[in-house]
Amino acid sequence: MASISWIDWLCICSYFYLLIAIGLQSVNRDSTEDFAVAGRRISGEVIFASLAASFLGGGAVMGTASGTFSDGYVFFFAICAFSVQTVLVGQFVAPRLRHYTGAHTVGDVMAAHYGPVARLLTGLLSIAVCAGILGAQVLAVGTIFHLMLGTSKLAGIVVGMAFVLMYATFGGMWSVVKTSVAQFVIFSIFLPVVLLFEVVHAGGATELMANVPDGHTSFLGGWTPLAFIGVFASFLLGETLVPPYAQRAFAARTPLAGRRGFLLAGIFSVGFYFVTASIGFVASALYPQISPDQALPTVVSRLLPVGISGLVLAALFAVIMSTADSYLNATAVSFAKDIYLSFLHRGAGERLLLVVQRLVTVVVGVGAAIFAYSAPSIIDALLIAYNLWAPTVVAPLILGVVWGLRSRIAGVAAIVAGGAAMGIWRWELHEPFGVSALIVGVTVNIVIYALAYVLDPRSGRFRPPAEPERTTSARVAGLGPRR
Repeated sequence: MASISWIDWLCICSYFYLLIAIGLQSVNRDSTEDFAVAGRRISGEVIFASLAASFLGGGAVMGTASGTFSDGYVFFFAICAFSVQTVLVGQFVAPRLRHYTGAHTVGDVMAAHYGPVARLLTGLLSIAVCAGILGAQVLAVGTIFHLMLGTSKLAGIVVGMAFVLMYATFGGMWSVVKTSVAQFVIFSIFLPVVLLFEVVHAGGATELMANVPDGHTSFLGGWTPLAFIGVFASFLLGETLVPPYAQRAFAARTPLAGRRGFLLAGIFSVGFYFVTASIGFVASALYPQISPDQALPTVVSRLLPVGISGLVLAALFAVIMSTADSYLNATAVSFAKDIYLSFLHRGAGERLLLVVQRLVTVVVGVGAAIFAYSAPSIIDALLIAYNLWAPTVVAPLILGVVWGLRSRIAGVAAIVAGGAAMGIWRWELHEPFGVSALIVGVTVNIVIYALAYVLDPRSGRFRPPAEPERTTSARVAGLGPRR
């Protein structure tokens, strides 16, 4: 266990103070539009920074280092599927999402194409997926507190979630975006520092390559082609347009801003994954006796000097908490819009809806902390979330947004069939032949969608009208045209 100096503690405490200050500064934003999509006035560059900070969380940092420690760069090649997906979404989907006037959630879009039942199912899945990934991030925070700062894991979970709740509950999306930009700057600077110290300590690239395990530099490492395809597909589809990422597209100032933000984030993620994968790669040569999930904390505790280790710990908290706050906000917005407002209290006013969103933020945060304390591992929580989302929502969402397909029967049938197929293949049949349940679920989802669409006599096309360019005053006020 690392010994943390008072200088390191000062760096960490300064970081948490920054989060609180940003959250308090955003409290005066008191509309649901601000809480959910930051008034729809975020530039492409800010979308890039906040989106990158959101998806590069505990799984991306600690998970990539751990995976590469165990299996070599094959894990890096597999996780780059997420980068490919982000670029494709930026080019073809994100700009179109901006045209759905008044949309705050994925459920809003699904309702436009597939009706209220699809909205309800999407809302429930959004909450489950966001809560699962949120729990994984909270568990990562608790793990770092426990390993690096000497506290109990429970204390770390409670402290980490408390700080996220402080600014996400009151400031909503505005505070999430602002803190994400600050967190983006922190981890972009200091995580490469960790890799630099590692390589120097290893004696340079030549000495390093002589000590890495055999197969760590080959394309497939010890994986079979089928195993690689399964993991690649999980990263390609598992987080495609999950609620926090879709919110960035809804919050874009213009469709072009949404496209630019996603494209930049996708390109940036390749470099980031390479850095974190390389940290695990070098750790496998320096500390082959440790467990894979200890790769990054071990490097930080053993190699970095006083002060630098505190800054890097702050960077680790940044990448994890930037993901946690995004998923926390998205969960609250999905519940309020897709379930509460649509089915429980249709006449709820804006102030009541804002209160509901803030209350749900607190409740979900507490629930995620409890889940994190009992969850077996970060990766387990993430994979469950991926298997819930990809085989149910992704294909109908993209088919609706890109090609304008609309069919109430097809949308609902695809969600139910894809989820059922995934569940049976994963938990009843235990993934025979080594085929991923996610791939089976997505395949069934698409096939059932196509059949139902062809057979549905009411199927057709729907495209939201393009939103005219806002005036300068409307941009400042966060107002769009009303139809």
